[in-house]
Amino acid sequence: MTPKRFLSTLCLTVLTLVAMAQPKAKYVFYFIGDGMGVNQVNAAETFLAAREGRIGMKPLCFTQFPYLGLVSTYSASSGVTDSAAAGTALASGVKTKNAAVGVLPDLTTPVNSVAWHAQQHGAAVGISTSVGVNHATPAVFYAHVPERHAYHEIGRQLTLSGFDFFAGSDILKHQSENGDKDLYQQAADNGYKIVRGYDEFLQQANRQKKLILLQPLRDSKQNDYAIPYKLDRKPENLSLEQITQAGIRFLTERQKERNGFFLMIEGGMIDMACHSNDGAGFIHELIDMDSCVQIAYEFYKRKPDSTLIVVTADHETGGLSLGRGKYALHLEKLLHQKTTFFAYPRHLAALRREKGSAFSWEVVRQDLKENFGFWDGLELTEAQTERLHKAYEQLVDNSSENKKSLYNSVDPVSYTASQIMDEHSLIGWQSNGHSNGFVGVYAIGVGAEQFAGQIDNTEIPLKIMRAAGWE
Repeated sequence: MTPKRFLSTLCLTVLTLVAMAQPKAKYVFYFIGDGMGVNQVNAAETFLAAREGRIGMKPLCFTQFPYLGLVSTYSASSGVTDSAAAGTALASGVKTKNAAVGVLPDLTTPVNSVAWHAQQHGAAVGISTSVGVNHATPAVFYAHVPERHAYHEIGRQLTLSGFDFFAGSDILKHQSENGDKDLYQQAADNGYKIVRGYDEFLQQANRQKKLILLQPLRDSKQNDYAIPYKLDRKPENLSLEQITQAGIRFLTERQKERNGFFLMIEGGMIDMACHSNDGAGFIHELIDMDSCVQIAYEFYKRKPDSTLIVVTADHETGGLSLGRGKYALHLEKLLHQKTTFFAYPRHLAALRREKGSAFSWEVVRQDLKENFGFWDGLELTEAQTERLHKAYEQLVDNSSENKKSLYNSVDPVSYTASQIMDEHSLIGWQSNGHSNGFVGVYAIGVGAEQFAGQIDNTEIPLKIMRAAGWE
């Protein structure tokens, strides 16, 4: 062997040994804030400072992570992505067409996700969300379909995935199709125990090999599409924090006979609130997801040499701006909002049924005062009051159609109230859809340094696999 070849072989050997000696991420947390652009994060931190009575920012847990990057989100078919295409990029590292789940742009060839690779390398796997477990973002980690709304087929593939843990509001479109069994039964036939609510999870978790945690049936009967918003949530409702705690507890137990774990947690309702242009709604959802990141961070502090936490988003929703021309921002005004603009139209409809012919402007005015602080904490102009009164008349006369967004339908009073909240807080919205705005990626732990700088969303799962040794 020549000296040059000997040195080359020696260098290769040394590099191989160094690579083998690098610590691996045995425990991986992957948070996806659906619709969470950089301005959404900015708004949440600004709101937290305003809640303390000051101008400035109060950092979230994940924004203090040591490594930060800016992420591009375009899809293979558009500069503005949807959640299916963006999720496929975040899960599998490939661009695909809008609406496609876990397939190449040919809409046929399947691509494997980071969760699948984790499973192949012996890790326990959990997929969790605040929306349906077969909605677009969770689906990209286990399903392969050309159209995201094929909920039944996606749910069928969920039951065949072999992943250890799923959690969310419910299994959408679970009813049987073409004479097959419903998805609940298919899940049971494939070894999954379905539990409803956190208390039932605690009772059943230690007895199960594979588990699906869903919200209580009473809540699904009202809305199976998502768990209640943080702003509307009652103590008896399933929360994203409980879902996160359940995932960690279940996978920690499973990984004793496996090789670590991978847990994806989606804050899916940040996006839903932004589609409805609900400032207080999305801010409370984002803060809620951050509290889940804090739970993962506590786990990281116990195992810093073997844990990786990555927080990112699939896209920005709403074209959010913080300021409306004048040099001011008043997110403290959002403290007066006690309910989301998803729940308020339903509340107002119930109030109308209860009052009947006594459903007067004064009744509505008092209700708006209680739920949004109008004419109390928030002083309305005569023009704003007149707009609300006109909206009330349109409501009772049925002379105006509801305003519809992707996930919501609001009556004239609720729609006008949401506009007035934006006018007081000085939040601006470009649309009820997605934008091409940058999203952030925030990382701490083993391999976190890879996420610094400007990157594309397709790079994120590849970097996670590299950190964990799942390539």
